[in-house]
Amino acid sequence: MSNDLALLMEENLAKVWSQRDSSIRMKSIQTIYTVDSSLYHVEHQTTGHEAINESVSNVVANMPPTFAFFKLKPVVINNNMGRLIWGTGPNIESLVATGMDIAVFEDGKIKSLYVFLD
Repeated sequence: MSNDLALLMEENLAKVWSQRDSSIRMKSIQTIYTVDSSLYHVEHQTTGHEAINESVSNVVANMPPTFAFFKLKPVVINNNMGRLIWGTGPNIESLVATGMDIAVFEDGKIKSLYVFLD
């Protein structure tokens, strides 16, 4: 099960946070997040698929179009929580920011995601 949850966090990074098309992103959010999921990042909190999609759209709109998110270390799962260390930039060799996602899982999906920016 922990392997599945680690893969889920990696999919979230690739298919939600690195996806620029909001309609494609929304399909991934519906697969990865619970219906009543919440997203928490710097002085921001939102709940529900539509609100999460809008929040991610706002973040990526302020990034150059060539930027993506990259996993920097193996995902660590501890019971119903996971940690993913990430970086963002045009490629993994040219990162301009790093951070960490902490996910709380419920029924094999992300119930809450806490995003920390270094």
